[in-house]
Amino acid sequence: MSSRHPNFRTLDLNLLRVFDEVMAERNLTRAARNLSITQPAVSNALRRLRDTLGDELVRRAGQGIEPTPRALALWPSVRDALRQLQVSLLPSVFVPAEAQSTFVLAMADATAAEIIPGLVEIVEAEAPGVSLRVVPLTTRDPRRLLDEEAADLAIGYFPAVLADLTARTQNDSAVPFDHERLYDGEYVCVMRRGHPLAQEALTLDHFCEARHMLVSYSGRPYGFIDEALASLGRQRRVVLTVNQFFTAGRVVTSSNLLTVLPRHFVRTTGIADELTVRDLPFDVPVVHVDALWHRRQQQQSAHQWLRRAVVRSARKAFATGRQI
Repeated sequence: MSSRHPNFRTLDLNLLRVFDEVMAERNLTRAARNLSITQPAVSNALRRLRDTLGDELVRRAGQGIEPTPRALALWPSVRDALRQLQVSLLPSVFVPAEAQSTFVLAMADATAAEIIPGLVEIVEAEAPGVSLRVVPLTTRDPRRLLDEEAADLAIGYFPAVLADLTARTQNDSAVPFDHERLYDGEYVCVMRRGHPLAQEALTLDHFCEARHMLVSYSGRPYGFIDEALASLGRQRRVVLTVNQFFTAGRVVTSSNLLTVLPRHFVRTTGIADELTVRDLPFDVPVVHVDALWHRRQQQQSAHQWLRRAVVRSARKAFATGRQI
């Protein structure tokens, strides 16, 4: 189709609702069912939108449809605009005591060990009808997860994401995500009580010569500890990679492997008395743990309550001084 400039004044906004549903479902039949209209009506709406925008938008692919590059580029803006319009026109007030909502939070197990106990207390006291789902955080950049609404909130250490958001803000670019600092932490070297290195000071040479276990969300055997060592011209040998901090703590107790864990997490493992904790013999950045969310949910009262509850839980956890 030839490109053209659509006349926004004559654009039927209902076509955008159909487009949004089709993009979400990737299936015309399911989109029609969700919209409570017929499939021919969905097809007709897509045809009118194609004519207006001068793009095919979607093509048939097997039992579903495949979006064009233009449709993929357009969809996030359309979805955000529709959500903001819905919030503005039909504001829903979240009443915790009456709510039956389900919230999905993405975080690592070490973070969940700090945040979730207090959050459950808040839910039980204030919003007993609310359900929580905690899913594994498998990336240091959860923006796609949030954009696709696979999670309401991601909690973790996201230095590259926050740096990118700051740069975009400074360049006056659109920033579709927001964040709030929950707490700062530090990482320490952990080994079993009877480890040969447990009876002496941990030097950089000893650290690099030892055999290591790495907690990695992606399974990649290289993390920010390795980056810090590389800046010193040093490296360590990672012989085991796991994807949970609890697993790392348990393996350490029965091996001569060293691992690096958040200091605050060690006490929550329940096996702290089997572990020896040593400061790292080199400098690493402070770990900032942030809550990250999509701005399309910024003004939703349910999401505002969730964010406040998470902040309260984090502050309570660290006010009790869970350090060793």
